[in-house]
Amino acid sequence: MDRLVKRKDFLAAASALRANSGPLLLQGRDRADQAPARIGLTVTKKHGNAVERNRIRRRLRAAVRDALPRAGQDGFDYVIVARRAALGTPFSALIHDIERGIARLHSGSRRPPKPARADAAQRPPRADGEPLP
Repeated sequence: MDRLVKRKDFLAAASALRANSGPLLLQGRDRADQAPARIGLTVTKKHGNAVERNRIRRRLRAAVRDALPRAGQDGFDYVIVARRAALGTPFSALIHDIERGIARLHSGSRRPPKPARADAAQRPPRADGEPLP
């Protein structure tokens, strides 16, 4: 299992495909090559102290080792953004959620990425005719 370690790879996956799956948000990006799939894990500080966050990461790494060979595709980067519920979810359900999320990424039933903010020049003017800041 190859890992994502560079911030630019995480950002590229975040701006591509997304799918919610239980206690996880999966983000995926097609690198358009035949290299093995890579995985990145994100657990933010709002989901507990360092001990809890590391426990979530360990559980996710073990679940991904089981699910990725069956569900993942070569040439893709996957980022799993965990929620606190991933800590209490049964392990078999966690594996199922990862497989289901990856399947959603590849099937087309996913949430589109958020649109980029428009520049001030592209925004409509205010009612008094002045452009918005």
